[in-house]
Amino acid sequence: MDPIRKLEDSRSNGASEKYLSPYDPSATESRIYAAWEKSGLFNPDECVKQGATKADAPAYAVTLPPPNVTGVLHIGHAYEDSLQDAVVRYQRMRGKRTLWVPGTDSAAIATQSRVEKNIQKEEGKSRHDLGREEMVKRVAAFAKESEGTILSQIRRMGASLDWSRYAYTLDDARNKAVVAAFKRMYDAGLIYRGHRIVNWDPKGQTTISDDEIVYKEEQTKFYYFKYGPFTIGTARPETKFGDKYVVMHPDDPRYKEWKHGQTFETEWINGPITATVIKVPNGRASRRRRLAAALQRWCS
Repeated sequence: MDPIRKLEDSRSNGASEKYLSPYDPSATESRIYAAWEKSGLFNPDECVKQGATKADAPAYAVTLPPPNVTGVLHIGHAYEDSLQDAVVRYQRMRGKRTLWVPGTDSAAIATQSRVEKNIQKEEGKSRHDLGREEMVKRVAAFAKESEGTILSQIRRMGASLDWSRYAYTLDDARNKAVVAAFKRMYDAGLIYRGHRIVNWDPKGQTTISDDEIVYKEEQTKFYYFKYGPFTIGTARPETKFGDKYVVMHPDDPRYKEWKHGQTFETEWINGPITATVIKVPNGRASRRRRLAAALQRWCS
């Protein structure tokens, strides 16, 4: 029989139009996800309560890498969330007490920078024109709107997250947890306050962390100069003013007369004899900074 004629016959025989019409995801998927959420089975505690999972079943937990509220999700998030969702659903079907924790990240200065650009483009104003209080309000409003869009996008992807445990990195609970963690580390001597050179953004007029620095390689000059008998080589001559020590290989014959019988071992200086000695400024690169601190203790 002609397939078109067969389809027409099935319609004439009373077959439901619902199953013959093209699939409409916008009319179906939101309804299905709402039913999933209502069931409570994305929550491992609810799974145990409903008898879907044994109380003594092995636990399996994953934290969703919290997307930044600087904008909306992109194809990379869809790829990442789909992979995690597949693994989480697989473990849940295996009977494990499976938890997938959702959240979003304030992104701190990145979100502020995005809002500042929007204000400059739309109003021709800077954050200084608005004042601190108004700027904080604008950033909070932008973050809230972006957060809502992101959560809607994640739901539309069908991610089986336990929304009862949703967290935002700048909410009260997370703020208190961060402060408490830093206090415990400080009390235990694991972290400390100290003086060091920090990264300064001249345009944004703010400090930024090492992780937010974008490094760019360039062809530059290499400079040689002397500290008395010691030859120094560096691409950063401006750091000379912060130099406090020079370190040399103990077997370097050029500096034999300057040896004083003391050596300093570190994993950062373990290679062959080099053309120059190493200068150690106070607080430039983190390795040099730690080395300077160690030398300070050693020389005192």
